[in-house]
Amino acid sequence: MARTYTAFINRADIPLRKKLQAAIKALGFKLTLEDDYVPFASSGYLPCTLDGEDAGLTLRFDASNAINGKDSAITLQWSGDPREEASVVMIAAALAQDSGAVVRGPDGSEKNADELTAAAEKVFAGLV
Repeated sequence: MARTYTAFINRADIPLRKKLQAAIKALGFKLTLEDDYVPFASSGYLPCTLDGEDAGLTLRFDASNAINGKDSAITLQWSGDPREEASVVMIAAALAQDSGAVVRGPDGSEKNADELTAAAEKVFAGLV
């Protein structure tokens, strides 16, 4: 199974770290992005802290016209670590909720902010 969520979004709507962090917090997630997150400058592994423990994800920004009306894509990927999976889904939920991203899950289906939030909560609950 693919371990990737893709958020299709307008480049102008891609949040800077402070705004994305606020959106994550507003959803009640205990995820902290490192300062390494910079739209279109960050690529590769992005360290995060999830509930006081190390986590992270692989991140990539691209131009994309896969979704009508969206000109960019943010690829969020995890390896096999459930902490990484939780980080990915939490960020995807925040992007959908706060930045109008259209998010496709590992199976290619579109997921709304509520579905992503519930999925993130489920993955996180499995960690404790």
